Amino acid sequence: MGLWDTLTQHAKAQFLDVIQWMDDSKDTLVYRFPMFQQAIQDGGKLVVREGQAGVFIAEGRLSEVFGPGTYTLSTNTKAIASFFESIKYSLNYPFKGDVYFVSTKQNTDQKWGTANPIIMRDKDFGMVRIRAFGIFAYRISDPAIFLREIVGTNGWVTTDEINGQLKRKLVSALADTIGESKIPLLDLMGQYMDLGDALRQRLNGWFQENYGITLTDFVVENISVPPEVEKMLDKRTSMGIVGDMGAFTQFQAANAIEDAAKRPGGGGAFMEAGLGLAMGGVMGQQMGRATAQQGAFNPQVGLSAPPPLPPPAAVFHYNGPDGSTVQLGAGEIAQRVQANPAGRHLVWREGLSGWLDPKSVPEIAAAFGPPPPPPLPR
Repeated sequence: MGLWDTLTQHAKAQFLDVIQWMDDSKDTLVYRFPMFQQAIQDGGKLVVREGQAGVFIAEGRLSEVFGPGTYTLSTNTKAIASFFESIKYSLNYPFKGDVYFVSTKQNTDQKWGTANPIIMRDKDFGMVRIRAFGIFAYRISDPAIFLREIVGTNGWVTTDEINGQLKRKLVSALADTIGESKIPLLDLMGQYMDLGDALRQRLNGWFQENYGITLTDFVVENISVPPEVEKMLDKRTSMGIVGDMGAFTQFQAANAIEDAAKRPGGGGAFMEAGLGLAMGGVMGQQMGRATAQQGAFNPQVGLSAPPPLPPPAAVFHYNGPDGSTVQLGAGEIAQRVQANPAGRHLVWREGLSGWLDPKSVPEIAAAFGPPPPPPLPR
């Protein structure tokens, strides 16, 4: 490059009139204004718009933070004199610096979620694994701290570069907040707003001190539990809707009939459902007769206690010759074994040592009945 070209480049950089940032992106947090050899014109204008902050780095040190407005940047010498003085020192400018523009607007709709389940202790369900997700928002409230701790000498910083660290900190604090609150699982699902506010207040001081960031919003959109816990919750809800035990027995029997109708060979389930209905009817008749015989309440005698409820029918996980696994009662399992005695039949339920032959389980063996007679001699 010739001397004239070098002088021309220096002149263009030295006489730059306005330093400003027209931000047309949604995710840029920091932008370093490009200047030739970091030379800043004496008397140049710095324009900082709303939602921005201008940070001036003089001779490698953070010198000043400018809020929205127009500022005049001045050195100890005039612009033209500074330019000609630089020629005496091998065209090195005597005053150098950087101008960083920092976005101070809110960065909204930033998604967060639990990569792994959070384990919480619940008084009703014991140890439960939960997952959660939602959105959060933040803004840079202290540009000086943000530049020192996060940016360094990087000339371009976006939300993607720091969101990962923020999300990990948020999820960790969420697990601690849920554990310390000791809110039952059923109540936790109705306190999303309170939980989000508590976590935001908990983290704001740390974010401001270490990152120069203010967490402006934290929203918990959903907390989910494993499918097996959802089934328990659904069953509790069904029992609460049904009310008395007689109606619940009929409700269970109706469900069994509906399930059996969807499966091939469901005669055993129909028999069990019918037995349940009959037992419910007998119980109702016995209680009615006891009330009629006793008549009005006698405080000296009192009402007799109702008979105890029968134990629920055992349900097993059954694996048949086709390799599929379903839940069946003892009677239906016995029917399937008798219908295909040469096939492979295995059962299991809680309390058994493993998958066993149905005939080795007493509850199922009792359902087989007497063995069939041997074939007649020819």
